[in-house]
Amino acid sequence: MADDSMPLAEVFRRLIRTHGPISLAHYMAESNARYYAAKDPLGTDGDFVTAPEISQMFGELIGLWLADLWIRAGREEPVHYVELGPGRGTLAKDALRTMKRYGLVPAVHFVEGSPALKKVQLEAVPHAHFHDDLTTVPMTGPVLVVGNEFLDALPVRQLVRAAEGWRERSVGLDGDKLVYVAGSVPMDAAVPAEWSGARQGAIIETSPASAAIVYEIAGRLAAQGGCALLIDYGHADMRGGSTLQAVARHRKVDPLAMPGAADLTAHVDFATLARVAASRGAQWMGTVTQGHWLRALGIETRAEALCVRAPHLRGEVLASRDRLIAGDQMGTLFKVMGLAAPGWPRGAGFDET
Repeated sequence: MADDSMPLAEVFRRLIRTHGPISLAHYMAESNARYYAAKDPLGTDGDFVTAPEISQMFGELIGLWLADLWIRAGREEPVHYVELGPGRGTLAKDALRTMKRYGLVPAVHFVEGSPALKKVQLEAVPHAHFHDDLTTVPMTGPVLVVGNEFLDALPVRQLVRAAEGWRERSVGLDGDKLVYVAGSVPMDAAVPAEWSGARQGAIIETSPASAAIVYEIAGRLAAQGGCALLIDYGHADMRGGSTLQAVARHRKVDPLAMPGAADLTAHVDFATLARVAASRGAQWMGTVTQGHWLRALGIETRAEALCVRAPHLRGEVLASRDRLIAGDQMGTLFKVMGLAAPGWPRGAGFDET
C-alpha cells in the first residue's frame, strides 16, 4: 500500500484501477490497520465505548473468573495474563487488581498493533510486555487469555450468490465511488452444502482471521494449560447476510464511505470458532449471552456493594450495570465464549449453553 499521508480511499482507487477489484477482507484489513494506528478511538470523545470503559465491574468479574479457575487448577506458575487488543488497558487494570487479592499475580502480555494505544496501555499497566501476535508469548506456564471486542474487528470474507453462481464479494469502483461488486472467480466449492441452492443475492460471511487466532489460542491451552474468555457481539449459529458495519463518532456510517477513518466490524460466528477450538483439543465450556454470564458472576451483588460504598453514585452504577446486562442493550447481542485446557475445571457462568 502507499504511504500513510495519502487518504486511504485514494489508495484503494488507484489500486482498483490498476489491478481490478479487491476482496472485502483486504479492504477491511487495510482500513482497520490505518484506523487503529493513528488514534485512540475509545470513549465519549472517540468513536465508540467498550464494556471496560462503562464500568469497573466488567474487568473485576473477569479477574475473579480467571483467579477462580487458576486456583482450582492448582495455582501453577509461571502464569501469563494475555489480552488481545487491550484498548486503553482498563480491563487489564481492573482484572489484575482483582486477581491480586486472590494471590494471582501473572506476567502481563498485550497483543497490540496500534502505536497510539500502546502509549495509553503503558500508562494503565506499566509492566506489560507487548507482542505483535501470539507467537512471541512465552511457551511455558498456563496462559489466561482475554479478548474483548477483538475478534469483531478482524477481516471477514463474504461470498455472494450471483446469477452465475457463488462469487467472492469485493470492492470495486463506480466512477470514483467505492462500491460492492461480485468477483469473477467461481467460489461454489467453498460454500457449505446447505447453502448451495440459496437465492440470488444471498451472502455468507466467514472470518478466516478469527479462526486462525482461536486455533492458536486453543493450541496454546492444550499444550500449556490455561483458559480463555472471548467476548464480542455475534451469534451462536452460522447465519446468512452481511453484518459488516462502520462506526464513527458513535454513529453508524457507510462501511465504504470513509476507509481508515471509521471502525469496521462484523458479527463473530461463535459456533464455527467453538469447532475450531475443539479441533485443537481445547475444552469448550460454552457460549452464553453477556447478560447471563455477568449475572452468574454476581454483577448485581457487586453493583449493590458499590452503591453502599458510594451512595451518591447509585444512579450511575445501576445505569452501567443495566447497560452491560440488559437485553435491549449489550446483554443479549454480546456473547461470552469460554475455553480451557483439557483437565482444567469448568468456569462459572457456562451452565447454560
